[in-house]
Amino acid sequence: MSSDEDFSMVLPGAQPSEETLEGIMVLINDYKKKYEQLIQEQEDMVTSRVGQREMTEKFKQRTVKLTQSLKEDQRLHQEKIGIEKAKVKLMKDEDCKLMKDILKVEEALKEEESENKHLTQQTEVFTAVPERKVVFKGSTGKGVDSQTFDMKPHIVYPMEGGTALITFADEVVATKILELEKHQVDLGAEFSITVEARPVRLMLPSLVEIDSEVSPLHILVSNLPKMDIEMLLSRLENHFSKTKHGGGEVDDCEWLPDSGTVVIAFVKNNFARGLTNTEYHDVKLQHNKQKMDRVRVTPFLNGKITNLKTKMLTCPRTVLLTGIPTIMERENLQDLLEIYFQKMSNGGGEIEAILYNPLGQHTSALFEGVSTDEEQE
Repeated sequence: MSSDEDFSMVLPGAQPSEETLEGIMVLINDYKKKYEQLIQEQEDMVTSRVGQREMTEKFKQRTVKLTQSLKEDQRLHQEKIGIEKAKVKLMKDEDCKLMKDILKVEEALKEEESENKHLTQQTEVFTAVPERKVVFKGSTGKGVDSQTFDMKPHIVYPMEGGTALITFADEVVATKILELEKHQVDLGAEFSITVEARPVRLMLPSLVEIDSEVSPLHILVSNLPKMDIEMLLSRLENHFSKTKHGGGEVDDCEWLPDSGTVVIAFVKNNFARGLTNTEYHDVKLQHNKQKMDRVRVTPFLNGKITNLKTKMLTCPRTVLLTGIPTIMERENLQDLLEIYFQKMSNGGGEIEAILYNPLGQHTSALFEGVSTDEEQE
């Protein structure tokens, strides 16, 4: 081998030199591989980008569909909410109507109960009236719906001191006395007094409605024999105060002279109904008789005024004299007043009644049978 001959030794695993053809080829192959790898990566990236775009488009389409579906669901939900609200409002309206119907039914039930109570009370009232034989001597006519009765006025008129009431037989005389107004009454011995005549105005009931009910504490005893009243009351109280006769402690025992009956009041209200249910009782009232007296026990009625209307009435025949001084005895002055107002020359006339009340005294006049046809304007 000559010394001019070039040679190179390549060790295993060593990279060829870039200055050699072999090294250049190796580099070219490496760059080629890298290029192919980059091309492949680029293709993979393009493929991946296309896939991502496709997926993005799909996601967009899906998002649009989901958005539309959500909007549709919201619309349906709102419609359902509207329907449910309408149902709730309808139910509330129905509940309100039902409550009104219930209130009406309860009110009607209360009225029915009140009417039943009233009818029951009226039945008790009608059955509680004691039997009494009467003879009808009047005339018959067409009935009316309402039950009415006539009342006779019984008016207590309080008189002031230094006044007098005079009732004339003729209404014309009373009118004349009132028109003259001032009257100088001669008392004799050159003495006289001046009195003033004024009309008498009374307040009279024009309508009275009374509601009756059975008393739980009282009983009415009728069919009684004629005997001493004090003894009768004592023996009735003694009989009905005993528990063996169905009674109890008696609070009061009163005689009613207009009906000939006796009212017994108990301390407690658990005796009256039992006694009235039995109705007839045998009571020993007269010691001189061997036989017991059979009396009738019925409920006692309490009356309560439910409606009262009044009107003012001017007495047509009675005048009030005022300004009368106390200068002599009551009887003497009353006689002189009566004499003065009886004389026609003084404008007077026949006197039916006269009542004088001196100063410093309290007196009341009783008016009965006053006509209610004449009202005060």
